[in-house]
Amino acid sequence: MTFNIKHTDINSKARAGSIATEHGIIETPIFMPVGTVGAVKAVEISDLTDDIHAQIILGNTYHLYLRPGLSVLEQAGGLHRFNGWDKSILTDSGGYQVFSLSAMRKLTPDGVIFQSHIDGSRHEFTPEGVMNIERVIGGDIIMAFDECTPFPCDYGYAKKSMDITHSWLDRCVKHFRSTEPRYDYKQSLFPIVQGSVYKDLRRISAEKIASVEAEGNAIGGLSVGEPKEVMYEITEQVCDILPADKPRYLMGVGTPENILEGISQGVDMFDCVMPTRNGRNGMIFTKDGILNMRNKKWENDFSPIEEDGASAVDTFYTKAYLRHLFHAGEILAGMIASRHNLAFYLWLVGQAREHILAGDFASWKKEMVEKVTTRL
Repeated sequence: MTFNIKHTDINSKARAGSIATEHGIIETPIFMPVGTVGAVKAVEISDLTDDIHAQIILGNTYHLYLRPGLSVLEQAGGLHRFNGWDKSILTDSGGYQVFSLSAMRKLTPDGVIFQSHIDGSRHEFTPEGVMNIERVIGGDIIMAFDECTPFPCDYGYAKKSMDITHSWLDRCVKHFRSTEPRYDYKQSLFPIVQGSVYKDLRRISAEKIASVEAEGNAIGGLSVGEPKEVMYEITEQVCDILPADKPRYLMGVGTPENILEGISQGVDMFDCVMPTRNGRNGMIFTKDGILNMRNKKWENDFSPIEEDGASAVDTFYTKAYLRHLFHAGEILAGMIASRHNLAFYLWLVGQAREHILAGDFASWKKEMVEKVTTRL
């Protein structure tokens, strides 16, 4: 993997660059649709390519390990061949799901023992085992195994959790560097900064992650309930410590406003389930603000979902029709909304990139934050 910075905004820390994996070029800043079980919910692979213009998607280690399982994925030749996506894939470590979904989990000296949320069966994740799993899944970018600290938590818990993440990281790095990919392309390992909302812990963790000299770095444990102002402060602090010549990935973030603020602080990569999850519940993101498609005000509005703008479906379906589909419980409603929202998110980061290159990102961002946070 290579990362090149083309331009940095003079009035912020935003930068426009590109990441090259063996599955293609990713122009940054970038938003990555979440394909938890190997599929982005309610969106076809062809839509991701043709209409949404996604350049990289996510797969989830925990979910793919449990179902369809490593045997199926290995026989298929990895996730790319299993789901037909021929561009880049990032796989998370599964740590967040182990600690949030499992009915039973127990930390051990080796890792964590947990119960499947599907059938209650017992499993163990170790740093070495997770590296092996991510080798089989075959992501171009794979994440180190970590514990995502919950919010709120006290300082003692946050420090203990961070220390565990750092210990696991050392083992992940050692095992990753002593093994080879399963398929005919290289993989890159990203470590994850933790430390909850405590700035001294975040500094320690960011310095530790930077010392690993990985090909890219991630910021975890944010957008888990803390005030957005705290998230922005910590993001800026960590970005100032992480190497400037490596891509920075802010995990699980977030709203259009969050993404624009993250870009201004030097983040290059984002992911979040919000475009599809909120879309399935009737929330539409547009360049002019947020629409609740269940509201009666759209009942007789026969204008496009979004005019002159950012969506793959903006000129085809009307607000009145989409509202009708939601009230009728039609599956197509969630499909249209998900596709629209993802197209908007990719449009938004693409516009951010253009304005960074043009040199007017800061002023454009200020205007866009006001628009995208407006409830229409």
